[in-house]
Amino acid sequence: MNLIECILMALESLLENKVRSFLTTLGVIIGVMSVILLVSLGEAAQSYIETVFSDMGSNVIVVTPGKQETTGSMIAVSAGSFRRLTTDNANEIKRKAMGIKAVSGTVVGTGQIRFRNIERNTIVLGIQEDFAIIREINTQIGRFISTQDVDRNNKVCVIGLQLKRDLFGDRPALHERISINRSKHVIIGILEERGTLLGINLDDIVFVPLRSGQQMFYGGEDTLFEINIAARSPDDVPLAIESTREILTAARDNIEDFTIVDQDGIIASFGRILDALRLMLVGIAAISLLVGGIGIMNIMLVSVRERTREVGIRKAVGAQRSDIAFQFLIEAVTLSVCGGGIGVGIAWAATIVMAIFYPVMPIIISTWSVLTAFLFSLTVGVFFGVYPAIKASGVDPVEALRYE
Repeated sequence: MNLIECILMALESLLENKVRSFLTTLGVIIGVMSVILLVSLGEAAQSYIETVFSDMGSNVIVVTPGKQETTGSMIAVSAGSFRRLTTDNANEIKRKAMGIKAVSGTVVGTGQIRFRNIERNTIVLGIQEDFAIIREINTQIGRFISTQDVDRNNKVCVIGLQLKRDLFGDRPALHERISINRSKHVIIGILEERGTLLGINLDDIVFVPLRSGQQMFYGGEDTLFEINIAARSPDDVPLAIESTREILTAARDNIEDFTIVDQDGIIASFGRILDALRLMLVGIAAISLLVGGIGIMNIMLVSVRERTREVGIRKAVGAQRSDIAFQFLIEAVTLSVCGGGIGVGIAWAATIVMAIFYPVMPIIISTWSVLTAFLFSLTVGVFFGVYPAIKASGVDPVEALRYE
């Protein structure tokens, strides 16, 4: 009996019990579908994070106070006491560091924004003039905060488009005065629409000169939340990091009580988190495949028992043990492969639906995930089909012909 005949006989046998065959393959269907979808979602999340960080500026380096270690879980572990970063630190980096094009000290806090009888709470950033270069920020109307605004501590601000709409509606907002934590500031610019990145609405934000932010959040003390730096090019990032480290260490009594992180390091940390989650979820999905395999073996054993007389007749007319074993093995593999094919189809349809409802996530089925899941389902069919096939081939034809 050749392979084609075995496959046709296997399909005929399976179609005689359509519902049972479908229920048997359900575990394989769910397993294959889950593996493909979880891998695709993980890759989409990785791509989304990389896009987000590229939209937040290129070749960005961030310096934070305190020596910290990021262990891939994005949990910063502080080592010992540390001194605060200051504006002098930021200015010295800007003057002396090599391979950089822009530096900005930054403070961050929540501010109560008020215009007439309308109040809002939103994120307020105190920054220096280079922040727009580092984070690639542009204004739709007006201008960004200048060097003169920072040096003179002018009471000016730049607001996001969503905040402008909430406070002013369709009315012009340029040169209007708003209250930020009870301090009057004149609006000098409206930001271009940026949307939401990593859960932060960049259209609902306020920028003020650095010293104004320090007065709001640190009582006027010269303290920075972080220092943002932009290297001239990707090749200059290592040079800029090392140069910044030397400058800050020398300024702090040769104690490295600060942390320097670049975008690649942050993305890599997110990547390790996603890889761990993806591995765990794919492992859970693989359990569905194993359960499906056990179901296939169970049904095939039932099939062997139901078709004992058939096996006896075939052996009586000259069928070899290998022919019987091969037929039942083909049936098990056919069940598994059909389940794998249906799982791939459902996963493909699901990615199309998710792409429609979540266009921000670039969900695409990768070829390697389909091949891996499909080959795994094939392996499951072979592995769990061997024992029933051996069981069927070992049936005694005399006893089988007596079987009712």
